[in-house]
Amino acid sequence: MPLPKPEKQAFSATKAVKANARERLGSPPPSHPLPTLKDKIASPPKHKETLAQLLEEKEE
Repeated sequence: MPLPKPEKQAFSATKAVKANARERLGSPPPSHPLPTLKDKIASPPKHKETLAQLLEEKEE
């Protein structure tokens, strides 16, 4: 059984312009920088403490 021919890609001006810009300028910087370990430690907790956790703290 012969394999089907792959379809030819239609020309896209947008993709061509973006590829040209990437060749000349390089990739764009990432939009969101990854948080550092220092930022993670300094950030407040994301969830409120549960009632069980609050009661354990009072007992100790």
